[in-house]
Amino acid sequence: MSLMELKTADWHARASTLKYETRHFIDGEFVDSVKGGRFAVINPATATVLCEVSAGEAADIDHAVAAAKRCFAGRTWSRMAPRERMAVLARLSCLLEKNAERLALLDTLCMGKPIRDMLTIDIPSAAQNFAYFGELIDKIDGAVTATASDAFHYILREPLGVVGCIVPWNYPLLMAAWKIAPALAAGNTVVLKPAEQSPLSALVLAQLFIEAGGPPGALNVVNGLGEQAGAALALHNDVMKIAFTGSTEIGKQMLIYAGQSNMKRVALECGGKSPQIFLGDLPDLDVAVTYAINGIYGNMGEVCNAGSRLLIDKPIAKEFIARFIERGRTAYQPGDPLDPATNLGPLVTAGHRARVMSYVARGKSEGARLEFGGATPDNPGAFIQPTFFSKVTNQMTIAREEIFGPVAAAIEVDGIEEAIAVANDSIYGLAAAVWTKNLSTAHKAVRDLEAGVIWVNCFDHGDMTQPFGGYKQSGQGRDKCLESLISYTQTKSAWINLV
Repeated sequence: MSLMELKTADWHARASTLKYETRHFIDGEFVDSVKGGRFAVINPATATVLCEVSAGEAADIDHAVAAAKRCFAGRTWSRMAPRERMAVLARLSCLLEKNAERLALLDTLCMGKPIRDMLTIDIPSAAQNFAYFGELIDKIDGAVTATASDAFHYILREPLGVVGCIVPWNYPLLMAAWKIAPALAAGNTVVLKPAEQSPLSALVLAQLFIEAGGPPGALNVVNGLGEQAGAALALHNDVMKIAFTGSTEIGKQMLIYAGQSNMKRVALECGGKSPQIFLGDLPDLDVAVTYAINGIYGNMGEVCNAGSRLLIDKPIAKEFIARFIERGRTAYQPGDPLDPATNLGPLVTAGHRARVMSYVARGKSEGARLEFGGATPDNPGAFIQPTFFSKVTNQMTIAREEIFGPVAAAIEVDGIEEAIAVANDSIYGLAAAVWTKNLSTAHKAVRDLEAGVIWVNCFDHGDMTQPFGGYKQSGQGRDKCLESLISYTQTKSAWINLV
């Protein structure tokens, strides 16, 4: 029986026998914290403790960075023949798919992601990341420049050294792959700090890297809280780059840490408040409404580029909103994340649910119209109903701040010029979309929208060739794509005098 054929009872049975590795993974082996501290990982669907994992602090980060530094200096990874490194990442990609059941259960139990999303989105995409960047390893070349006849000049690309990766809880395995794959492909060694809410799949990933033939020390994982392990990693003088995905507030702190330490490189993918512009001449209203619903309620709205602002042209606003209400109120329903039919699991923690509910209250108090949702089911998990507000203005809190939950805000606009002005009136600029049949309008929107990713007549489409990252306070740097791999390298210029 394939995993896609398993029933809810099957998944619960398998979850009940799942074994958790809870220690750090450093220098090719699992180790406890230096000080022996531990912290609890909570299942948000049941509000019960899954396990307690080792709590990393500065001493554990020192241990992991030292292992990564030794591995890099020993050249067992950075100078491994390109085709051999390619083979390691290719085997790792296959091992992720082979271990899909275990990985899917770990992320579902840690952060509430529906099991079907793990099987159809997260795990295949993570495997694809390692395959893609593995394939690029021997495609990166240097350059020979045109010089005078008495000189020979060439430019090499080399890895940076030890790279620190700090990833969030909303896509635990996939976000780890986004950071780790290009860093390793470029020849760097890595210390990963997963989110404290969802550390378990990263530990399996590191173990699978060794099984795939990776050398000890090339990929290390330290669990811990951000203010302890994360800060220690970002401040470490032997870390040459920090790759971070998370909130804008903490992203700014990463820049401060870089300046306080060794001026390490920093790549940030931070918050978003992505607008979807629906113009009166859009190709198909039903298709557009479907994308709008999926764009905000998918993954419980816990998506940095979630299409949370619906900018709707006034001629179609009444019909658009009516269809969104009719279909959106039932399209996503809170349910057991181990049920393959569930498409809306719990939010990651009870505390985060309280934060999202505070935004719902703020929306109502500021005059937005609550069309549906805005309540929490009567069960112990951190669930919330999908929520939709109309009559929103772009000055309301729910239109300006990242909620990171299943809350959509409809803003009526008068044509493309006002839509672009409203879309750009934000501190964020991660992604945006425009729906129109007019080719000229589409290209002008792409030109004028202040966002790193623009979709036309779709939302959240793309492949591994697509740079993913933002403008403004959504960060800097790009994930996926060739540009990402290049960002984990540095150039060395060699000028030879021919005598």
